[in-house]
Amino acid sequence: MSVKEATRTAPAPVRATPGPSRPVKNNRAWDEAPRWQIYLPLGIYLLFTLVPFYWILLFSLRPAGSTSLVPWPVTFEHFEKVWTDRSFGTYFANSVLVGVVTLVMTTLVALAGGYALARFDFRIKRGFMLALLCSQFVPGALLLVPLFEIFAELRMINSLGSVILAETVFQLPLSIILISNFIKNVPYSLEEAAWVDGCNRMTAFRIVVLPLLRPGLIAVGSFAFVHSWNHFLFALMFLNNQDKQTIPVGLNSLMSADSVDLGALAAGGIIAAVPVVIVFAFIQKWLITGFSAGAVKG
Repeated sequence: MSVKEATRTAPAPVRATPGPSRPVKNNRAWDEAPRWQIYLPLGIYLLFTLVPFYWILLFSLRPAGSTSLVPWPVTFEHFEKVWTDRSFGTYFANSVLVGVVTLVMTTLVALAGGYALARFDFRIKRGFMLALLCSQFVPGALLLVPLFEIFAELRMINSLGSVILAETVFQLPLSIILISNFIKNVPYSLEEAAWVDGCNRMTAFRIVVLPLLRPGLIAVGSFAFVHSWNHFLFALMFLNNQDKQTIPVGLNSLMSADSVDLGALAAGGIIAAVPVVIVFAFIQKWLITGFSAGAVKG
């Protein structure tokens, strides 16, 4: 038999029928942590964070004297009490005024100082930067007496202007450093191109640089607002009349040596926290971008 005939008569090779396809498991990278190692710490942290807020909400919404772990029936008597009887409406308005004016003044002054540090060279530049950094290590409590004497000479005691001025001064060092680093990340060639087109320095800054500083300005302004909103010491020392007090001092007035109205205190705490939560909810994207960009030099 020839080779060709043997090849023709040979049986065809049997092919294995493909079985059901099995899903291919993606091998985890050697440096990738399992999901439970990520979710478990986050869950514990979230638990410790949200439980105090739940207790505040519980005390503010359940009736006085109730020991239920669920705020039912829901009552708003504590909010009505602190807003009307305890003058929290006045405290809220004063805190808004102090926070907004401090935000505007801090942003404007920090913008001018940060631009000078970022774009100009002068002899005491390093010493000035060192002084700004060192001022962050000085607590405000150490300067209460000299500040009180200064405001007394200026007849600013028992005025919201004293609190606004003190808050602005204490917010400026960090704000100037952040704005300065953020301006350094803006290419200087953009301003030079505007100068070539006929713009002066102020116009070039307003048209070219200022729009690029929006995340940094939002970060600095929000930080100044939140700090002045929550600060207790300056308002306590410089303001005497009840109609000039702010929310932190108002919360302190709800606690006495004999008893504490937990329902009213919880309602006041929620009133104080709501504006800050709203602010961060709307600006969190700009806030993260601003602080990250202003923290390093590009």
